[in-house]
Amino acid sequence: MHVSHLTLHEFRSYADLDLALEPGVTSFVGRNGQGKTNLVEAIDYLSRLASHRVATDAPLVRAGAEQSVVRAAVVRDGRTAVLEVELNPGRANRARINRSPLSRARDLVGIVRTVVFSPEDLTLVKGDPSDRRRFLDDLLVLRTPRLAGVRADYDRVLRQRNTLLKTLGVARGSSREAALATLSVWDEQLVAAGTEIVRSRERLVADLAPYLGKAYEMVARGASRDDARMAYESSVPVADDRPAAFTAELERRRDDEVRRGITLVGPHRDELQLTLGAGDDGRLPVKGYASHGESWSFALALRLASYDLLRADGDDPILILDDVFAELDSDRRGQLAELVAGAEQVLVTAAVEADVPEQLAGTTFHVGGGEVRRG
Repeated sequence: MHVSHLTLHEFRSYADLDLALEPGVTSFVGRNGQGKTNLVEAIDYLSRLASHRVATDAPLVRAGAEQSVVRAAVVRDGRTAVLEVELNPGRANRARINRSPLSRARDLVGIVRTVVFSPEDLTLVKGDPSDRRRFLDDLLVLRTPRLAGVRADYDRVLRQRNTLLKTLGVARGSSREAALATLSVWDEQLVAAGTEIVRSRERLVADLAPYLGKAYEMVARGASRDDARMAYESSVPVADDRPAAFTAELERRRDDEVRRGITLVGPHRDELQLTLGAGDDGRLPVKGYASHGESWSFALALRLASYDLLRADGDDPILILDDVFAELDSDRRGQLAELVAGAEQVLVTAAVEADVPEQLAGTTFHVGGGEVRRG
């Protein structure tokens, strides 16, 4: 899989851009703030309908414009499809495949698959649990695109339920009874969507774990594949009947939820536990205990494991290395380059050409002054 052409209209710093791309390695080189990351961000956005840099779409639309368009010709198994998304902040985005409109923009998700390495990856091991949950969910959706709808349904129900819990905190008499009756309806929907998300995440962690160990062994000096491990920790008790256990836990925490006005049980409260060490007794959480170098190695291993898992599913994802080499020492820089050099398409951004390892020599574009020039 690779992108053969990228077109941008009013996206980030680009009013209009048409760029022909090739398989293999392509590097975008330019000083910070010149727009090189904007190029790879656009391709990644088509994959997940989300940015790896910002939480909302508004910053993706060029200042002064009302909407932006990202269009890419994607080649897969010798066939080309043109994917397009129109970003409309404050309104619904619209998507097309080969110029035919899709009923929902999220139906575009997963057609093109990307794996992004970036300086922000350190938050996967050092950041909040929400960063690790997002990592799992993004990978889930790439493997099983319909889960984008399940996740959207869960988020909608969660917002409605939290609003109702806040109302319950001040309601009295018949109003409170009516609110409690309504809460049971939201509980059923929360349990249905939440159970599917939890089960899908647990299966994903089980599938990903062997690749994580192998990847960590490759990028961490002197490590073995048993050193790096991951485990899914659910706020819902593990049971044969997971929906029943979910419902029971909601009932047990009901008073706390009403008092605090938030939902305390569900996949939005779960954690992906990352540990390092030999043997079960000597294991320690990466967050808070690992050195800076170990943390970087673990973050790289998570991305490499994702790439290998997607390849095992039958696709060769587009690899995006966004300004990541400047953050790595020479050993890790070389190891990462060797591991990804054989991918069908690798897109690299760097401030200077010297940051790009020799193993990734390929086509180079210079980015600056609003222009993207080859050579």
